[in-house]
Amino acid sequence: MTDKASETVPIAELEAMIAEADTGGRQPSHPVVANLLIYVALAWSLFQLYVSSPLVLEFTPWMHESVVKQFHLTFSIFLAYLSYPALKRSPRDFIPIQDWAFAIIAAGTCLYLVVLSDALSERPGDPTTLDVVVGAIGVVMLLEATRRALGPPLMVVAAVFLIYTFAGPYMPDVIAHKGASLNKGASHFWLYTEGVFGVAIGVSATMVFLFVLFGSLLEQAGAGNYFIRVAFAMMGHFRGGPAKAAVVSSALTGMISGSSIANVVTTGTFTIPLMKKVGFSAERAGAVEVASSTNGQLTPPIMGAAAFLMVEYVGIPYLDVIKHAFLPAVISYIALVYIVHLEAMKAGMMGLPRVHRLDAKAKMIGVLSVVIVLGALVFALPPLVDLVKSVTGEATGWTFAVLLVVAYIGLLGYSSRVPDLPYDDMAELPEIGPTVKAGLHYILPVVVLVWLLTVERLSPGLSAFWATVFMIVIVVTQKPILALFRGEGGRESEKIHEGLRDLFKGLVSGARNMIGIGVATAAAGVIVGT
Repeated sequence: MTDKASETVPIAELEAMIAEADTGGRQPSHPVVANLLIYVALAWSLFQLYVSSPLVLEFTPWMHESVVKQFHLTFSIFLAYLSYPALKRSPRDFIPIQDWAFAIIAAGTCLYLVVLSDALSERPGDPTTLDVVVGAIGVVMLLEATRRALGPPLMVVAAVFLIYTFAGPYMPDVIAHKGASLNKGASHFWLYTEGVFGVAIGVSATMVFLFVLFGSLLEQAGAGNYFIRVAFAMMGHFRGGPAKAAVVSSALTGMISGSSIANVVTTGTFTIPLMKKVGFSAERAGAVEVASSTNGQLTPPIMGAAAFLMVEYVGIPYLDVIKHAFLPAVISYIALVYIVHLEAMKAGMMGLPRVHRLDAKAKMIGVLSVVIVLGALVFALPPLVDLVKSVTGEATGWTFAVLLVVAYIGLLGYSSRVPDLPYDDMAELPEIGPTVKAGLHYILPVVVLVWLLTVERLSPGLSAFWATVFMIVIVVTQKPILALFRGEGGRESEKIHEGLRDLFKGLVSGARNMIGIGVATAAAGVIVGT
């Protein structure tokens, strides 16, 4: 009983850590307030999906990029004030009245630009007194939201650059300039696109959000748990196996997650207790997990927001970023596995006992299957795709959609032969065959994303949009289709409702994970625009 309790305490602490860092950590006890936070986050995700779709040009042609940026920051800064407490001692179970006021004022300064966009475009460089007041309040509100969501460092840096803008005449000769008036500063930083609503927040609104949402939906569908269990099934029996499995599972989870903290929590809840079980100290187990999860943020195809900022500021295709990031990511994980192996050798550690052992024939079949599948993807698939394009012509998109659905249903039928993967702690190493079979369909959306980016050469935003649409289909339909294949008659309606609940949670989680990124990229606009 004591051992079990000691293992669950760190897990609870890790969950609290991700709530504090990624989603704010505030959990209002009043149901109306709690639901407000949830449904505003849901509205943000739905808005971002809409403005990324082809429908936006047909139904709302006025929704141009500047308006999207302004709505993006409206959602982000409103949720930042309601989700992130002002201080460590501030209440977590309710939202103080001043935070409500700050949230409404901050959101209002953003919506001011949406409502008066035509008037502002007619008087460039000639702001009214109200424009200046709104701009000044907006910048101050943004700095405070940045401090709450990300801590003082970025806020201090942005404030220093802001002060430098107005205090130029009083600076040393080397960095002195004539300075800017309040009117000019407000126009530059808030009213137009040179400051807060510049390139950085544009990247967040058009690319980063969709990639984060894609990863959130994939995690909600069960892909994170699948990758962890596959890594343990394949590597857990080696010397220091749980640590090596932690490295591999963090790499796999890092492919679909843009957050280092989320990566630690997703994999660390399983890996850290098991590393301690085979002999790693708590410090070493934590160090292995943190190092491997941090590298996961650098693992293509879904990386941190910095990768997308590089695309815009440096002017290079996202495909080139993926190409150049792939080899360093692989090398870093090979190095981590080697370091873990050396530590296990020095300490004389062993792996976890394998209950289900494979004979030589089964191992050979498994290796050949992987080689054949990879060979088909690399060598056979491109010519087949070209053939389909030449035959179907303008109906190519619909043809590929049908083929993708057929492949998805086929993989679900294959997965239905084995039980669903549990979410509880692993008392023993899972069996390789059933574990791998249980979630092969999770690989499809990742393949779609990589294919659209690398072969079809679509933009990162459009690639992520179509991959996310496919991911939504998977989240909603995987459970009812599995129930049909398993002959669980009469449960289809129940499983559809479960899928819709998973979709709801994934959309909300994706938006709440974007709060910090939204205000961070807006604050970066102050720095870049100085």
